[in-house]
Amino acid sequence: MGVRVNGVTSPENIRNVVLVGSSGSGKTTLVEALALATGAVNRAGRVEDGTSLSDYDEIEQRKHRSVQLSVVPVRWNGMKINLLDTPGYADFVGELRAGLRAADAALFVVSAADGVEGVGGATRALWEECASVGMPRAIVLTHLDTARADFEELRRTCQALLGGESAENVLALHLPVYGPAGADGHRPATGLMELLEQRVADYSGGERTWVDPAPADRALAEQARERLIEGIIAESEDETLMDRYLDGEPIELATLVTDLERAVARGSFHPVLFAAPAAADGRHGLGTLELLDLITAGFPGPAEHAVPARRLADGSTAITLRCDPAGELAAEVVRTSSDPYVGRVSLVRVFSGTLRADDTVHICGHGPGAEHDDDERIGGLTAPFGREQRPMSEAVAGDIAYVTKLGHARTGDTLSATGDPLLIDPWPMPEPLLPTAIRAHGKTDEDKLPQGLARLVAEDPALRVENNERTHQLVLWSLGEAQRDVALERLRSRFGVEVDVEETRVPLRETFAEKAGGRGRHVKQSGGHGQYAVCEIQVEPLTEGSGIEFVDKVIGGAVPRQFITSVEKGVRAQAERGVSSDNPLVDVRVTLLDGKAHSVDSSDAAFQTAGALALRDAAAGSRMALLEPIALVEVRVPDDHLGTALTDLSVRRARILGTEPADPGRTLIRAQVPESELVRYATELRSLTHGVAQFTREYLRHDPMPAQLAEKVREGSPPARA
Repeated sequence: MGVRVNGVTSPENIRNVVLVGSSGSGKTTLVEALALATGAVNRAGRVEDGTSLSDYDEIEQRKHRSVQLSVVPVRWNGMKINLLDTPGYADFVGELRAGLRAADAALFVVSAADGVEGVGGATRALWEECASVGMPRAIVLTHLDTARADFEELRRTCQALLGGESAENVLALHLPVYGPAGADGHRPATGLMELLEQRVADYSGGERTWVDPAPADRALAEQARERLIEGIIAESEDETLMDRYLDGEPIELATLVTDLERAVARGSFHPVLFAAPAAADGRHGLGTLELLDLITAGFPGPAEHAVPARRLADGSTAITLRCDPAGELAAEVVRTSSDPYVGRVSLVRVFSGTLRADDTVHICGHGPGAEHDDDERIGGLTAPFGREQRPMSEAVAGDIAYVTKLGHARTGDTLSATGDPLLIDPWPMPEPLLPTAIRAHGKTDEDKLPQGLARLVAEDPALRVENNERTHQLVLWSLGEAQRDVALERLRSRFGVEVDVEETRVPLRETFAEKAGGRGRHVKQSGGHGQYAVCEIQVEPLTEGSGIEFVDKVIGGAVPRQFITSVEKGVRAQAERGVSSDNPLVDVRVTLLDGKAHSVDSSDAAFQTAGALALRDAAAGSRMALLEPIALVEVRVPDDHLGTALTDLSVRRARILGTEPADPGRTLIRAQVPESELVRYATELRSLTHGVAQFTREYLRHDPMPAQLAEKVREGSPPARA
């Protein structure tokens, strides 16, 4: 079937490819080069100038880095290739995972200038994550003209860090060919030596031309060619091929190419390619055409990507969606954004069926009773192209499209037919662990803040908003400072809400450290009624989790029966407000021992006041303990950063429970850490370990705070580290 203007008629003509890699590795520049090579644009944009296709957001253009997922479709060899450009900064992993969800294969972009750093830590973790779901991967080395780039060392690094136990399956398909040295002595890369075909793709004239390799280049490439052939044969489904090769029988080029493409599509062989940026004047970037050929011939189509789902009828019937345009509709919102002209825009990956403009679909989120579990009619259907949205009439299974007017859709929601709705299983999202307390700047902002935050969270599920009733703070949880800053800037520029950032407090508690007695007297002689009440209490500490226990031991009716509950109400109300600080009192037994009442002037309100005064009097003459929340923290850290992580935890007053081997080359640390020491831990751990460590936290209990820190809190200083 032929390719349509704005879409395709068959999933076989689609390739969905996500570009991942560290910030600055060259992903956006590579997308620009591929768009130029395919004729999608006639001039290459630049990240530095704010003219690239992918980085069209105002924040991206100002910061010169990607902060959101962008889709740029191009056409090559009769196929539509949806290039999904993702941010490289760790804070925007939510956008990255959206790209992974929409894609069927991944290009790991590594800067040759960065060496080991370019494929370390977070990149390796992402490689392993893709491996766990069988996603095909290839490596693209960029920044080839960097004078200090050592390609042979980088190839070995890619094998060691990304290949793991299958390092022999990470092999280069080409080797760079260098031109004559310039005035500075640097030799630029001008072409690629095709290892299988033993010819050179010469890009020195701006277009790819084929030339014979120089004898010196052929000799240097021979060993790499042998490694490549052996790697391909090892993955071949033809078990006789290795024997034939070892016996010296020549293997046909067509057989090697076919087996290579099949191994790449299966995700068992990972080619290494080279690429250089395109010139703005329209010349092809080095390696771009080879990369496009690999994508169309080696990467799998959407039909090979099965997606688990379940039916909503009973919530338990699991099914596997197949990529069939004629099948039942099942699509997923991989990203949502707000457009000032058309409102909410949803980026949708169609997994099954065909999505058409003006269709009525069922929108369902995860969890029962979701407020957006409803039918809704979609508006326009457009093909994304960076900032542009080009009209489409339909999007078949396997394609990606923008959908407008889905007012209740959130990132991660499923779109399906209205008669028998489906729910696609969610993809894992990291837990936001950096808290930031915010408050509305003014009255107008206060009115608009809830809606603005709700829209931010609907767009980015890696954000979370918490209204902490204990600290009376509104807390925005994010993955890091960069994501938080972008969220607050969008809150201001997109939704017109100004907020102020304040010190993030942790929910403290207090309790009695010893037995104490107190007397509450509320007597007024100003006339009227309800101004007389006296009570005497005893307070003693209880074990954690006991709460407030009230006991009546009044003898002889000194406090009338109807006022006993009044004293208890007053005690409990004062405990909630706190007695020696503004933190709630917990885990004590309050015993009412005696009291006095007046036949006319006593009242419920008077005895409530007396009960509260008695509790405060007991606290004034007793030793009080301030309790801080303790979290169970698990840190996964590379072995070479283990000592640094343990030292840092000890500075945070952590109690180390133990360590044990985790993933290969990583150690799991378990520790109990005061939550006040974790306010900035997400940012500081990333800095200490260069972004390669991860941690989780879970509330455990409240423990007494050290006396010197408790005193600072009572004086008004925060307990958290600076």
